[in-house]
Amino acid sequence: MSRVYLDYNATAPLRPEARASMEAAMDIVGNPSSVHGEGRAAKALVERARAQVAAAAGCLPQEVVFTSGATEAAGVLQHWPGPVEVQPTAHDAIFAHGREADTGTPILAMGLANSETGILTDPPKSHSGALLLDITQALGRLPFSFAWSEADLAICSAHKLGGPKGVGALIVKQGIDITSLSLGGGQEMGRRSGTENIIGIAGFGAAVEAAQKDLDDGLWARVEKLRNILETMLVNSTEGLIFVGEKGPRLPNTSCLIAPGWKGETQVMAMDLAGFAVSAGSACSSGKVKTSRVLAAMGFDDADAASAVRVSLGPETTEEMVERFAETWVRGYKKHRARAA
Repeated sequence: MSRVYLDYNATAPLRPEARASMEAAMDIVGNPSSVHGEGRAAKALVERARAQVAAAAGCLPQEVVFTSGATEAAGVLQHWPGPVEVQPTAHDAIFAHGREADTGTPILAMGLANSETGILTDPPKSHSGALLLDITQALGRLPFSFAWSEADLAICSAHKLGGPKGVGALIVKQGIDITSLSLGGGQEMGRRSGTENIIGIAGFGAAVEAAQKDLDDGLWARVEKLRNILETMLVNSTEGLIFVGEKGPRLPNTSCLIAPGWKGETQVMAMDLAGFAVSAGSACSSGKVKTSRVLAAMGFDDADAASAVRVSLGPETTEEMVERFAETWVRGYKKHRARAA
């Protein structure tokens, strides 16, 4: 039988709209910084994508700075002139920048939706200093408006919502001064030098527009129903199973499950051999499996944290896929229990 992809939080399959836009962009010869006709055509493509990202993120087009991804965008914290407080469960791209300082404006950096657990965290209603939101997992899956969020900065990535890998954005609220992410020719309004990746940017714009349409059309409500079917099938066939964050708000597509005693990496390999792609956590270090810092921060002990897997669904997921996975996982779990007895 064909393989089933259930790792959308790591990366989503390329949307056909993004592929078509990228193919068309390959025929654009000009440099967006050039003033001749070819350059203006390239510039128009970039600005169209900027408007598409802004429409989905609820910000102004001039607040969107294109980058190579959310990790590069998070680099704005490296030069922040003050203390950087990071959410304990934040993605490594943010967590790596945490530091204390004696002077300067403090900034709180946090994720809106956790990539490993799907748990949603509301921004604080009041805080001193600035606020950076990681909206990478939320954009195109949940209603969001940068303008209403009271955030000063936000970061996102194209490939989580069906765009190409290697392109993302930093959103900078009007009036906020930042140190340029890279020095050079002054592209991206002086905030990120280097010739724009117009092929990737075109794909990003098309993908985020399509993702927003899916959200508006209620597609992610259907995905949430599939997630609930999955969890019901698993819990009805398994004793002691833990669904992380099940009692609170989560991404509609994400189930982080802990089967105590069955190592997450073993589960991932067993499911892979059976034709299903799932994950043991965030996809950051290829081939590297370690105890989840996120689950540890939530109070899970090492044994339980090491027994977690993440199943993340997407627009192409069907009920038949979910049922096949649940049946296969339950068989694997029962085999594990029998061997352990």
